[in-house]
Amino acid sequence: MELLLSTGLLVLVALAAVGIFLHFVPIGLWISALAADVHVGIFTLIGMRMRRVPPAKIVMPLIKANKAGLDVNVNQLEAHYLAGGNVDKVVDALIAAQRAQIVLPFERSAAIDLAGRDVLEAVQMSVNPKVIETPLVGAIAKNGIEVKVKARVTVRANIDRLVGGAGEPTIIARVGEGIVSTIGSSESHTNVIESPEEISNTVLSKGLDAGTAFEILSIDIADVDVGRNIGAQLQTDQAEADKRIAQAKAEERRAMAIAREQEMKAYTQEMEAKVVEAQAEVPHAMAEAFKNGNLGVMDYYNMMNVQADTEMRKAISQSGNKKVASGK
Repeated sequence: MELLLSTGLLVLVALAAVGIFLHFVPIGLWISALAADVHVGIFTLIGMRMRRVPPAKIVMPLIKANKAGLDVNVNQLEAHYLAGGNVDKVVDALIAAQRAQIVLPFERSAAIDLAGRDVLEAVQMSVNPKVIETPLVGAIAKNGIEVKVKARVTVRANIDRLVGGAGEPTIIARVGEGIVSTIGSSESHTNVIESPEEISNTVLSKGLDAGTAFEILSIDIADVDVGRNIGAQLQTDQAEADKRIAQAKAEERRAMAIAREQEMKAYTQEMEAKVVEAQAEVPHAMAEAFKNGNLGVMDYYNMMNVQADTEMRKAISQSGNKKVASGK
């Protein structure tokens, strides 16, 4: 009985040892590498396990690179993985570049991948150019008519400028700026509509791909539309503004006239009050003159006769003016 227990315990220990050995030594990957004529040592695979590097993510891309005839070693792939790169995509990009006869060293491919760009897509774009469509760009010709243009930009990835080069938004912005300046320098919107290729030629000649990760192959005008008459609208807005200014000035003059009229009325009322006040003083003055002997009774009656005669003449004059006005 004790012998059986000892034998079972030994079997369990042996199985555990084999499991641990197979965990640290991926025999299957090692055999696959040998079958592909890729020499990867057992201790190298164990070291990957110790460094927490999945051996399959290194060995399989290494086999693929070796079959494609690339000069890539284990240390390069492992270092790139530890740096946070995508080893499989880098190897695929190297194979695609080799097939397309594009010079792409492993260091540059790894740098592009670590920079956050899709290196495989960049190689594919170098072989098969990409078309970038700009949004609708509006610009105003010299005659005040708005022209709306949409362009298609054919670009090819520039492998040498992928690290540190500007992306698609910069290309779109520069092309839009070139379209606006070209339309703005046109004498009439009809010139743009009749010869849209002038926009393409002018914009393409400005070297807009400088400092970007792309090389512009062509700029094609996809659509040209006539927009608003901005010049006429500006003139209308200016006329409306002038009208409002004139109305404001007229209102200011009217307010000043009303103010002057109110001032004259106040002045007239003040004068009338002074006249009434002066007339109220006349009887007192006459009484004082009678009392002091400066005015006699006959003088008073003569003055009253003159005043009555003046009022009568005034009444006759007003009556004659009324008859003339009525035509009688």
